[in-house]
Amino acid sequence: MGVSQPSSPGQDTQAQSGPISDPRLQPTPDYGTLGPGSDVKAGGPDVASPPASRAAKPVRFSPVFALAIGGLLAVLVGSIGSAHAGWSRSAKTKFANLLSLRGDVASPLASTKDSCQLDRLRPQKQAETLLELAVGKSDGAVDQISSRVDRWQGKLKWNSQIATLTTAALNSSDMRVRESGIEVELAAYGLAKNSASLDYLLQTAESPDRAQKIWALWALGLMGNRGVETDRIVQVLTAHLKDSDEESRRWAVEGLALVGDTKTIEPLLLAMHDDPSPVVRERAACSLATSGMLTREQRLSAVPRLLNYTDDPSLDARTHAWAFQALADITRQHLPNNSTAWRSWYDSGRNE
Repeated sequence: MGVSQPSSPGQDTQAQSGPISDPRLQPTPDYGTLGPGSDVKAGGPDVASPPASRAAKPVRFSPVFALAIGGLLAVLVGSIGSAHAGWSRSAKTKFANLLSLRGDVASPLASTKDSCQLDRLRPQKQAETLLELAVGKSDGAVDQISSRVDRWQGKLKWNSQIATLTTAALNSSDMRVRESGIEVELAAYGLAKNSASLDYLLQTAESPDRAQKIWALWALGLMGNRGVETDRIVQVLTAHLKDSDEESRRWAVEGLALVGDTKTIEPLLLAMHDDPSPVVRERAACSLATSGMLTREQRLSAVPRLLNYTDDPSLDARTHAWAFQALADITRQHLPNNSTAWRSWYDSGRNE
């Protein structure tokens, strides 16, 4: 089961009515504290309540995204570094076999010959091949995705391969590779970057069907990252942080992390501080630290508030620990979980 594509690849039918589909695609991040696949029942897309044991596991800020469609779940587990190494080896092999080019060429996918070779592949295979090459950091792959993605609209299908590849792309240390993952994901969902698709997602985000709703919150983040009425999307996702349903608040956090706009930092900080759910607070901490699409410069702006969170008496010990972990990930400093030590380091930097 997947998102239906426009009936005519040459026409933007989404401009009239949006994607025609049952969009029960369940995005399931696993950042090391949440069990793989625990949000999706084996028999269907309904979201199961998170087990209480999840929150008790030690936090690790290594974002590993998994996207499931129906009962199918593609999960990539491990550190960012090991994931990159594995994908790099695979991509180099495919690069050599498919394009017969050396991996050390400055722009291996830039020539007319290379483009012609790619043109012989079906759009689905083009997308899968180029995204794998992008994850492996092969030169030119990101640019090829950017130049081709609009032509893939209505021609891609969401499958386990695309799910795994976008998982790896969203974990890349290279922001351009993460952006490529978002582009391919939107195309595979059949979502054009226009107001019609946005209206469709906004409507779906109000669905009483939980699986459809949380998918829409996720997809809104993807759309906002690509500049489709970003301010409006941030407002909508922020409003959903007040939902009574924990899963909706959690996926609103994930959507905000994907947007990558500076305006998302304040609602993420508030969610980390105020949300009654430890799952949502941890997701917000991860989003501020390493996950999503914020730049390091944007993340650094959250440091003063995170410092305050380390010894805020209104917060529990787990949230204090997440604040310390976020500080370490953002600043790349290795200090003990001691508020005084962190403030001393921060003040010394400001006084220089």
